[in-house]
Amino acid sequence: MPVARARQDLFDVLAGQRELPDDGLHELARAAGWPVPDTLQAVVLATPAEAPQLAAALGHALIGTVEGYTCLFVPDPATQTRPRLEAALKGRAAAVGHVVPATDTASSLRWARYLLTLAPGRVGPETRPAFVDDHLSALLLLQDESLADALTSRWLGPLEELTPRQSERLEVTLLAWLEGGGAPEAAKLLHVHPQTVRYRLRQIEKLFGPVLRDPRTRFELEMALRSRRLMAHVRSYRARAGRRARTVASSIRPLGVAREARVNGL
Repeated sequence: MPVARARQDLFDVLAGQRELPDDGLHELARAAGWPVPDTLQAVVLATPAEAPQLAAALGHALIGTVEGYTCLFVPDPATQTRPRLEAALKGRAAAVGHVVPATDTASSLRWARYLLTLAPGRVGPETRPAFVDDHLSALLLLQDESLADALTSRWLGPLEELTPRQSERLEVTLLAWLEGGGAPEAAKLLHVHPQTVRYRLRQIEKLFGPVLRDPRTRFELEMALRSRRLMAHVRSYRARAGRRARTVASSIRPLGVAREARVNGL
């Protein structure tokens, strides 16, 4: 089997895009000239530019494509340290997955891809890669949007009768209180007077009642508040991306239309 074909097949197996008997992985890795290490880390690129050079710089990473994304499997993550990854990926939109055993490489790839779709950012000389390790709690909350919506509906219902402005003010206050542990700490987070926080907390207690004294309820309330903010961010990004796509599409005229426009002097 040609080395290039073997490498592509090996990538597909590790990415979960192809089935292979366990005893066949070693043989495929040998044909690819790419011994599978104990642990791997996925890197997903927004554009394929200079991917081969990047792969060489990252310990001869394995290159492949998943649903249009150029992806790398970086071997020996202990050697490819975070500073080295940041330096190699600086200036490009990319996401770096968490370190996983070779048998779970598809998981690192899946979450890196998801993170890149959530926060692709602007590309420029100072652009830095996003790391799954920095967003673990957010990714856990976002892994099922239906459940995230159910969580917010379950716990934040008392805020629904308020105006959007009132709801937002009490939401940020409640989250700051849950994070800080008290009114003075919440006031520092919100840059308001502690008495303002105490007044809002009295409103919150009237809405939610004695359940606020239960540690489990406070935990789920914090998750619900964080989920609502994360989902708002995701939906806002998707809406902006949709508008950009429609703008680009509307600016591209079919060949016949363009030719007719030139004939008519447009």
